[in-house]
Amino acid sequence: MNIRNARPNDLLNMRDCNLDCLPENYQMKYYFYHGLSWPQLSFVAETDDKEIVGYVLAKMEENPEDVPYGHITSLAVKRPYRRLGIAQTLMNLASRAMVENFHARYVSLHVRKSNRAALTLYKKSLQFVVADVEPKYYADGEDAYAMRRDLKSIWDKYGPPGIPFKETKSKPTDS
Repeated sequence: MNIRNARPNDLLNMRDCNLDCLPENYQMKYYFYHGLSWPQLSFVAETDDKEIVGYVLAKMEENPEDVPYGHITSLAVKRPYRRLGIAQTLMNLASRAMVENFHARYVSLHVRKSNRAALTLYKKSLQFVVADVEPKYYADGEDAYAMRRDLKSIWDKYGPPGIPFKETKSKPTDS
């Protein structure tokens, strides 16, 4: 298994992986937008035969009133390759790249309230907290948890020297 930065020629295979794994699907222009705007932030997991079996599609949010922060647009790993640490590695690489390249202080994502496997990964393995609930976020009407992960531990290892980490105010819920 090889995990590396996504390249433009991976975008079609990333979309195919998404179609295999998730009910949320995006037009190709969305993949190109991420790949061209933030090429350092998206990663793929590929087999020795070069089949893409997982990916993370990430971006930076552009809100000048907030500290720099990233967003995970999509994370998917094909079923036979789940529970091998691939998703966690993809997420950690994207988070580290956000800190190293853009000085991100936290990363956000949305997840279906019903997606127990993803919630376990995000909460227990990656230390995300639920910041809010977004009613009817998904096209089918399901609610989403808006989650956040503070990147201080990654900042302390990989952040820019001499620049202190600026704490963010998160409002975790009891969900």
